[in-house]
Amino acid sequence: MSSKSIVLTGITTTGTPHLGNYVGAIRPAIEASRRHDVLPFYFLADYHALIKCQDPERVRQSTLEIAATWLALGLDTGNAVFYRQSDVPEITELAWILSCVTAKGLMNRAHAYKAAVQANEESGEADPDKGVTMGLFNYPILMAADILMFNAHKVPVGKDQIQHIEMARDIAGRFNHLYGEHFVLPEAVISEDTATLAGLDGRKMSKSYDNTIPLFLPEKPFRKLIMKIKTDSLEPGVPKDPDTSTLFGIYKAFATPEETAAIRRRYEEGISWGEMKNILFEYLNEHLKAARERYYALLESPDKIEEALREGAVKAREYSAPFMKKIRASVGIRALAP
Repeated sequence: MSSKSIVLTGITTTGTPHLGNYVGAIRPAIEASRRHDVLPFYFLADYHALIKCQDPERVRQSTLEIAATWLALGLDTGNAVFYRQSDVPEITELAWILSCVTAKGLMNRAHAYKAAVQANEESGEADPDKGVTMGLFNYPILMAADILMFNAHKVPVGKDQIQHIEMARDIAGRFNHLYGEHFVLPEAVISEDTATLAGLDGRKMSKSYDNTIPLFLPEKPFRKLIMKIKTDSLEPGVPKDPDTSTLFGIYKAFATPEETAAIRRRYEEGISWGEMKNILFEYLNEHLKAARERYYALLESPDKIEEALREGAVKAREYSAPFMKKIRASVGIRALAP
Protein backbone atom coordinates (compact mmCIF):
# COMPACT_ATOMS: atom_id res chain seq x y z
CA MET A 1 0.00 0.00 0.00
CA SER A 2 1.12 3.55 -0.70
CA SER A 3 2.94 5.56 1.96
CA LYS A 4 0.69 8.52 1.12
CA SER A 5 -2.32 9.39 3.24
CA ILE A 6 -5.32 7.51 1.85
CA VAL A 7 -8.63 9.36 1.51
CA LEU A 8 -11.79 7.47 0.53
CA THR A 9 -15.20 8.68 -0.65
CA GLY A 10 -18.22 6.68 -1.82
CA ILE A 11 -21.14 7.88 -3.95
CA THR A 12 -24.41 5.92 -3.75
CA THR A 13 -25.85 5.24 -7.20
CA THR A 14 -29.53 6.04 -6.70
CA GLY A 15 -29.94 9.57 -8.05
CA THR A 16 -28.90 12.21 -10.57
CA PRO A 17 -26.15 14.61 -9.37
CA HIS A 18 -27.49 18.08 -8.55
CA LEU A 19 -26.00 21.48 -7.71
CA GLY A 20 -25.94 20.66 -3.98
CA ASN A 21 -23.98 17.44 -4.60
CA TYR A 22 -21.50 19.35 -6.72
CA VAL A 23 -20.82 22.12 -4.21
CA GLY A 24 -20.87 19.92 -1.11
CA ALA A 25 -19.00 16.81 -2.27
CA ILE A 26 -18.05 16.52 -5.93
CA ARG A 27 -16.11 19.76 -6.39
CA PRO A 28 -13.89 19.37 -3.29
CA ALA A 29 -13.30 15.69 -4.13
CA ILE A 30 -12.24 16.49 -7.69
CA GLU A 31 -9.89 19.19 -6.40
CA ALA A 32 -8.45 16.61 -3.99
CA SER A 33 -8.00 14.12 -6.85
CA ARG A 34 -5.26 16.39 -8.21
CA ARG A 35 -3.28 16.44 -4.97
CA HIS A 36 -0.20 14.27 -5.11
CA ASP A 37 0.41 14.21 -1.37
CA VAL A 38 -2.61 11.91 -0.91
CA LEU A 39 -3.95 8.77 -2.59
CA PRO A 40 -7.68 9.33 -3.18
CA PHE A 41 -10.12 6.42 -3.63
CA TYR A 42 -13.52 7.30 -5.11
CA PHE A 43 -16.08 4.57 -5.67
CA LEU A 44 -19.60 4.16 -6.98
CA ALA A 45 -21.45 2.45 -4.13
CA ASP A 46 -23.79 0.31 -6.23
CA TYR A 47 -24.20 -2.42 -3.58
CA HIS A 48 -25.25 0.27 -1.10
CA ALA A 49 -27.79 1.49 -3.65
CA LEU A 50 -29.66 -1.81 -3.41
CA ILE A 51 -30.64 -1.05 0.18
CA LYS A 52 -33.03 1.72 -0.87
CA CYS A 53 -33.62 1.10 -4.55
CA GLN A 54 -35.10 -2.02 -6.08
CA ASP A 55 -35.30 -0.47 -9.56
CA PRO A 56 -32.49 -2.09 -11.62
CA GLU A 57 -32.68 0.49 -14.40
CA ARG A 58 -32.45 3.37 -11.89
CA VAL A 59 -29.31 1.86 -10.35
CA ARG A 60 -27.73 1.32 -13.78
CA GLN A 61 -28.69 4.79 -15.05
CA SER A 62 -27.50 6.49 -11.88
CA THR A 63 -24.15 4.67 -12.12
CA LEU A 64 -23.79 5.96 -15.67
CA GLU A 65 -24.78 9.54 -14.79
CA ILE A 66 -22.60 9.79 -11.69
CA ALA A 67 -19.52 8.35 -13.41
CA ALA A 68 -20.05 10.66 -16.40
CA THR A 69 -20.44 13.65 -14.06
CA TRP A 70 -17.17 13.05 -12.23
CA LEU A 71 -15.24 12.41 -15.42
CA ALA A 72 -16.76 15.43 -17.19
CA LEU A 73 -15.80 17.68 -14.29
CA GLY A 74 -12.16 16.67 -14.57
CA LEU A 75 -11.53 13.88 -12.07
CA ASP A 76 -7.83 12.99 -12.25
CA THR A 77 -8.06 9.24 -12.80
CA GLY A 78 -4.30 9.11 -13.25
CA ASN A 79 -3.80 10.02 -9.60
CA ALA A 80 -7.09 8.89 -8.04
CA VAL A 81 -8.49 5.35 -7.96
CA PHE A 82 -12.02 5.57 -9.43
CA TYR A 83 -13.97 2.31 -9.38
CA ARG A 84 -17.32 0.59 -9.00
CA GLN A 85 -17.82 -1.12 -5.64
CA SER A 86 -19.20 -4.27 -7.31
CA ASP A 87 -16.04 -4.62 -9.43
CA VAL A 88 -13.96 -5.29 -6.29
CA PRO A 89 -15.30 -8.61 -4.91
CA GLU A 90 -12.90 -8.53 -1.98
CA ILE A 91 -15.04 -5.77 -0.41
CA THR A 92 -18.11 -7.97 0.04
CA GLU A 93 -15.94 -10.87 1.18
CA LEU A 94 -14.40 -8.64 3.82
CA ALA A 95 -17.88 -7.47 4.85
CA TRP A 96 -18.80 -11.08 5.70
CA ILE A 97 -15.64 -11.63 7.73
CA LEU A 98 -16.19 -8.34 9.58
CA SER A 99 -19.81 -9.29 10.29
CA CYS A 100 -18.47 -12.32 12.17
CA VAL A 101 -16.68 -10.08 14.69
CA THR A 102 -19.33 -7.34 14.91
CA ALA A 103 -21.72 -7.32 17.85
CA LYS A 104 -25.40 -7.17 16.94
CA GLY A 105 -25.80 -4.63 19.73
CA LEU A 106 -23.54 -2.25 17.82
CA MET A 107 -25.75 -2.54 14.74
CA ASN A 108 -28.86 -2.02 16.91
CA ARG A 109 -27.54 1.48 17.64
CA ALA A 110 -27.17 2.51 13.99
CA HIS A 111 -29.15 5.67 13.25
CA ALA A 112 -30.87 4.35 10.10
CA TYR A 113 -32.04 1.18 11.84
CA LYS A 114 -33.23 3.04 14.94
CA ALA A 115 -35.13 5.51 12.75
CA ALA A 116 -36.90 2.66 10.94
CA VAL A 117 -37.88 1.00 14.23
CA GLN A 118 -39.08 4.32 15.66
CA ALA A 119 -41.22 4.96 12.57
CA ASN A 120 -42.83 1.54 12.97
CA GLU A 121 -43.53 2.08 16.66
CA GLU A 122 -45.00 5.55 16.07
CA SER A 123 -47.32 4.18 13.39
CA GLY A 124 -48.60 1.52 15.80
CA GLU A 125 -46.98 -1.35 13.90
CA ALA A 126 -46.82 -4.53 16.01
CA ASP A 127 -43.53 -5.63 14.42
CA PRO A 128 -40.84 -3.00 15.11
CA ASP A 129 -38.70 -4.52 12.35
CA LYS A 130 -41.34 -4.36 9.62
CA GLY A 131 -39.75 -3.34 6.32
CA VAL A 132 -36.21 -3.57 7.73
CA THR A 133 -33.97 -5.61 5.44
CA MET A 134 -30.66 -7.13 6.44
CA GLY A 135 -29.11 -4.76 3.92
CA LEU A 136 -30.31 -1.79 5.95
CA PHE A 137 -29.34 -3.45 9.22
CA ASN A 138 -25.86 -4.45 8.01
CA TYR A 139 -25.20 -1.25 6.08
CA PRO A 140 -22.53 0.00 8.53
CA ILE A 141 -20.57 -3.27 8.13
CA LEU A 142 -20.43 -2.94 4.35
CA MET A 143 -19.37 0.67 4.79
CA ALA A 144 -16.67 -0.45 7.20
CA ALA A 145 -15.45 -2.96 4.59
CA ASP A 146 -15.33 -0.19 1.95
CA ILE A 147 -13.07 1.84 4.22
CA LEU A 148 -10.95 -0.87 5.83
CA MET A 149 -10.30 -2.73 2.58
CA PHE A 150 -7.93 0.07 1.58
CA ASN A 151 -6.91 1.09 5.10
CA ALA A 152 -8.18 4.61 4.48
CA HIS A 153 -6.78 7.15 6.92
CA LYS A 154 -9.41 9.82 6.31
CA VAL A 155 -13.04 9.63 5.17
CA PRO A 156 -14.77 12.92 4.29
CA VAL A 157 -18.39 12.60 5.45
CA GLY A 158 -21.37 14.69 6.44
CA LYS A 159 -22.24 14.96 10.13
CA ASP A 160 -24.95 12.34 9.71
CA GLN A 161 -22.30 9.77 8.71
CA ILE A 162 -19.90 10.25 11.63
CA GLN A 163 -21.45 7.32 13.49
CA HIS A 164 -20.56 4.97 10.62
CA ILE A 165 -16.90 5.96 10.82
CA GLU A 166 -16.96 5.39 14.58
CA MET A 167 -18.47 1.95 13.96
CA ALA A 168 -15.78 1.18 11.38
CA ARG A 169 -13.19 2.05 14.03
CA ASP A 170 -14.91 -0.20 16.57
CA ILE A 171 -15.07 -3.10 14.10
CA ALA A 172 -11.45 -2.63 13.04
CA GLY A 173 -10.32 -2.50 16.65
CA ARG A 174 -12.20 -5.71 17.46
CA PHE A 175 -10.69 -7.51 14.47
CA ASN A 176 -7.19 -6.28 15.32
CA HIS A 177 -7.64 -7.47 18.90
CA LEU A 178 -8.63 -10.97 17.76
CA TYR A 179 -6.36 -11.47 14.75
CA GLY A 180 -3.49 -9.00 14.99
CA GLU A 181 -2.94 -5.48 13.67
CA HIS A 182 -4.30 -5.44 10.13
CA PHE A 183 -6.48 -2.34 9.94
CA VAL A 184 -5.78 1.37 10.29
CA LEU A 185 -8.43 3.10 12.43
CA PRO A 186 -10.02 5.63 10.03
CA GLU A 187 -10.79 9.23 10.90
CA ALA A 188 -13.91 11.12 9.84
CA VAL A 189 -13.18 14.43 8.12
CA ILE A 190 -15.94 17.01 8.54
CA SER A 191 -15.46 20.16 6.49
CA GLU A 192 -17.09 23.03 8.37
CA ASP A 193 -16.85 25.35 5.37
CA THR A 194 -18.58 23.00 2.92
CA ALA A 195 -21.46 24.86 1.36
CA THR A 196 -24.98 23.51 1.82
CA LEU A 197 -27.30 24.77 -0.89
CA ALA A 198 -31.01 25.39 -0.52
CA GLY A 199 -33.27 23.89 -3.16
CA LEU A 200 -36.28 25.14 -5.12
CA ASP A 201 -38.46 25.42 -2.00
CA GLY A 202 -35.85 26.96 0.31
CA ARG A 203 -35.14 23.76 2.22
CA LYS A 204 -31.81 21.93 1.90
CA MET A 205 -31.39 20.69 -1.67
CA SER A 206 -32.10 16.96 -1.48
CA LYS A 207 -33.71 14.35 -3.69
CA SER A 208 -35.78 13.28 -0.66
CA TYR A 209 -37.46 16.73 -0.77
CA ASP A 210 -37.81 16.61 -4.58
CA ASN A 211 -36.40 20.15 -4.72
CA THR A 212 -33.13 19.59 -6.59
CA ILE A 213 -31.64 21.29 -9.64
CA PRO A 214 -29.80 18.62 -11.68
CA LEU A 215 -26.25 19.69 -12.43
CA PHE A 216 -26.23 19.04 -16.17
CA LEU A 217 -29.83 19.68 -17.10
CA PRO A 218 -30.05 20.97 -20.72
CA GLU A 219 -30.15 24.75 -21.03
CA LYS A 220 -33.91 25.34 -21.45
CA PRO A 221 -35.16 23.11 -18.59
CA PHE A 222 -32.24 24.37 -16.48
CA ARG A 223 -33.45 27.95 -16.95
CA LYS A 224 -37.02 26.90 -16.20
CA LEU A 225 -35.99 25.39 -12.83
CA ILE A 226 -33.94 28.46 -11.86
CA MET A 227 -37.04 30.58 -12.50
CA LYS A 228 -39.02 28.33 -10.12
CA ILE A 229 -36.78 29.02 -7.11
CA LYS A 230 -38.91 30.31 -4.24
CA THR A 231 -38.48 33.98 -3.23
CA ASP A 232 -40.34 36.39 -0.96
CA SER A 233 -42.76 39.08 -2.11
CA LEU A 234 -40.47 42.13 -1.82
CA GLU A 235 -40.87 44.50 -4.75
CA PRO A 236 -38.04 45.76 -7.03
CA GLY A 237 -36.22 48.70 -5.42
CA VAL A 238 -36.77 47.43 -1.89
CA PRO A 239 -33.50 46.34 -0.17
CA LYS A 240 -33.27 42.57 0.28
CA ASP A 241 -31.31 40.34 2.65
CA PRO A 242 -28.87 38.22 0.60
CA ASP A 243 -28.12 35.93 3.52
CA THR A 244 -31.68 34.56 3.58
CA SER A 245 -31.92 34.27 -0.22
CA THR A 246 -31.70 30.88 -1.94
CA LEU A 247 -30.69 32.64 -5.17
CA PHE A 248 -27.80 34.44 -3.48
CA GLY A 249 -26.68 31.27 -1.66
CA ILE A 250 -26.40 29.34 -4.92
CA TYR A 251 -24.66 32.24 -6.69
CA LYS A 252 -22.16 32.62 -3.84
CA ALA A 253 -21.26 28.92 -3.99
CA PHE A 254 -20.01 29.35 -7.57
CA ALA A 255 -18.86 32.97 -7.82
CA THR A 256 -15.61 34.67 -6.82
CA PRO A 257 -15.53 36.81 -3.65
CA GLU A 258 -15.48 39.94 -5.82
CA GLU A 259 -18.49 38.82 -7.87
CA THR A 260 -20.33 37.88 -4.68
CA ALA A 261 -19.64 41.29 -3.12
CA ALA A 262 -20.98 43.04 -6.23
CA ILE A 263 -24.23 41.04 -6.12
CA ARG A 264 -24.54 41.69 -2.39
CA ARG A 265 -24.52 45.42 -3.21
CA ARG A 266 -27.26 44.84 -5.81
CA TYR A 267 -29.39 43.24 -3.07
CA GLU A 268 -28.91 46.33 -0.90
CA GLU A 269 -30.02 48.45 -3.87
CA GLY A 270 -33.20 46.37 -4.26
CA ILE A 271 -32.51 44.12 -7.25
CA SER A 272 -35.68 42.49 -8.59
CA TRP A 273 -36.10 38.75 -8.16
CA GLY A 274 -36.60 38.32 -11.89
CA GLU A 275 -33.30 40.03 -12.65
CA MET A 276 -31.48 38.01 -10.00
CA LYS A 277 -32.84 34.76 -11.43
CA ASN A 278 -31.60 35.78 -14.87
CA ILE A 279 -28.18 36.66 -13.49
CA LEU A 280 -27.98 33.32 -11.68
CA PHE A 281 -29.03 31.34 -14.74
CA GLU A 282 -26.58 33.11 -17.06
CA TYR A 283 -23.73 32.71 -14.58
CA LEU A 284 -24.33 29.01 -13.87
CA ASN A 285 -25.03 28.19 -17.50
CA GLU A 286 -21.72 29.67 -18.56
CA HIS A 287 -19.88 28.07 -15.64
CA LEU A 288 -21.20 24.58 -16.45
CA LYS A 289 -21.38 24.76 -20.26
CA ALA A 290 -18.07 23.05 -21.13
CA ALA A 291 -18.50 20.30 -18.52
CA ARG A 292 -22.12 19.77 -19.64
CA GLU A 293 -20.93 19.18 -23.22
CA ARG A 294 -18.35 16.64 -22.00
CA TYR A 295 -21.04 14.99 -19.86
CA TYR A 296 -23.44 14.41 -22.75
CA ALA A 297 -20.60 13.23 -24.97
CA LEU A 298 -19.73 10.64 -22.32
CA LEU A 299 -23.36 9.51 -22.02
CA GLU A 300 -23.26 8.86 -25.76
CA SER A 301 -20.08 6.79 -25.30
CA PRO A 302 -20.74 4.54 -22.27
CA ASP A 303 -17.84 2.35 -23.40
CA LYS A 304 -15.46 5.15 -22.39
CA ILE A 305 -17.02 5.32 -18.94
CA GLU A 306 -16.89 1.54 -18.60
CA GLU A 307 -13.23 1.56 -19.61
CA ALA A 308 -12.39 4.17 -16.96
CA LEU A 309 -14.21 2.20 -14.26
CA ARG A 310 -12.56 -1.07 -15.23
CA GLU A 311 -9.14 0.53 -15.20
CA GLY A 312 -9.96 1.87 -11.75
CA ALA A 313 -11.05 -1.58 -10.59
CA VAL A 314 -7.73 -3.05 -11.76
CA LYS A 315 -5.88 -0.42 -9.71
CA ALA A 316 -8.13 -1.03 -6.69
CA ARG A 317 -7.63 -4.77 -6.82
CA GLU A 318 -3.86 -4.33 -6.85
CA TYR A 319 -4.46 -3.35 -3.21
CA SER A 320 -7.51 -5.43 -2.29
CA ALA A 321 -6.52 -8.86 -3.66
CA PRO A 322 -3.21 -9.29 -1.78
CA PHE A 323 -4.63 -7.66 1.35
CA MET A 324 -7.63 -10.01 1.33
CA LYS A 325 -5.25 -12.95 1.07
CA LYS A 326 -3.60 -11.78 4.30
CA ILE A 327 -6.99 -11.31 6.00
CA ARG A 328 -8.10 -14.81 5.01
CA ALA A 329 -4.89 -16.30 6.37
CA SER A 330 -5.24 -14.35 9.61
CA VAL A 331 -8.66 -15.90 10.32
CA GLY A 332 -7.51 -19.42 9.39
CA ILE A 333 -8.78 -19.66 5.81
CA ARG A 334 -5.63 -20.79 4.04
CA ALA A 335 -4.06 -23.74 2.28
CA LEU A 336 -3.53 -26.85 4.40
CA ALA A 337 -0.19 -27.55 2.78
CA PRO A 338 2.46 -25.31 1.19
